[in-house]
Amino acid sequence: MPSARFVSHTTVDPEEVKRFQSLANKWWDEQGEFAALHAMNDLRVPFVRDNLLNVQWEHHPGKPLAGLRILDVGCGGGLLTEPLGRLGANVLGLDPVEDSIRIAQQHLSHDLDLCDQVSYRACTLEQLSGEGNEEQQEQSGEWSEGQFDAVVASEVVEHLADLETFAICCNRVLKPGGSLFITTINKTNLSYALAIVVAEQLLHIVPSGTHDWEKFISPVELERLLESNGFSVQSVQGMMYNPLSGAWCWTNSTAINYALHAVKENHDAEDSCSHPEDVPADKHS
Repeated sequence: MPSARFVSHTTVDPEEVKRFQSLANKWWDEQGEFAALHAMNDLRVPFVRDNLLNVQWEHHPGKPLAGLRILDVGCGGGLLTEPLGRLGANVLGLDPVEDSIRIAQQHLSHDLDLCDQVSYRACTLEQLSGEGNEEQQEQSGEWSEGQFDAVVASEVVEHLADLETFAICCNRVLKPGGSLFITTINKTNLSYALAIVVAEQLLHIVPSGTHDWEKFISPVELERLLESNGFSVQSVQGMMYNPLSGAWCWTNSTAINYALHAVKENHDAEDSCSHPEDVPADKHS
C-alpha cells in the first residue's frame, strides 16, 4: 500500500513552510544556517550543467546553458537559481514561502545583468503546473505545461508533503526528454545519525528540527516513484559533506546524501522503463 505521504495531493507541508519562514532572512549568510547549501553549489551546479550538456545539441561557450529554461523548485533565497542563470539559462525560481522569494528578489536586484535571466514566483509546483486552479494556470502563461528543459529540486523532496504529486507535476511542466535533477537524503540509520543527531543536535550545522527522518527517501524508492510517473532514471551519485572543511565531495556511497538525474520519456516512445529489481546491484552503495 502507498505511504500516507503520497496521498495528500499537495506538496506543501505547513510546518515546513513555517520553519523556513522563520529562516528567510538568513539565506545569503554564507556562514550561517545555510552554509552547507552554499558549499553544495560546488557539486550541484556542475552536476546540472554537465548532464544537460550531455543531452543538448547546441553548446554556447561561456554560457553553456543558454537557450534552456529551468525551473528551480523550492528555490529558497535563490542560492542555486542565480548560478544557473549565470550559466546562461532562463531560470524561474519557485517557493511557497513568500519571505524567501522576497529575499531572492532583493538579492537578484543587485545584479542587473542577471535580472534578464532569472525570475521568481511565490507559489507551489502544483499551482504552476495547473494542478492547483485554472486561474493560476492562466497567470503562469509561458511557464505552463511542457515548457521547461529541466526541473531542479535540490534539498527539497525531504520537506514535501506528497512526492507522488511532486513527480506528476514535474512531468507536466517538463518538455519530452527534459531533465529532472534531485539532491536529497537517503533513509538509512547512518543518515539519521549524521544528518539529524550530528548535524542538527551536536554540531548545529543546520537548525534543530530541520529534517524529519520519516520523510527521507532511498534512491531505490525514489527511482520506483519517478519511473512509475513517466521518468527514466539516468544516474544516481553519492555525496558527502565534511563538517570540518565545510566542503562537499562525490562518493560511491549513497548511504547519506545523493544526487539523481532522470529524463522525462517521450509520449510516443515505447515504455522501456527499468524497474528497481532490474537495476544492477552496483548502482547503489
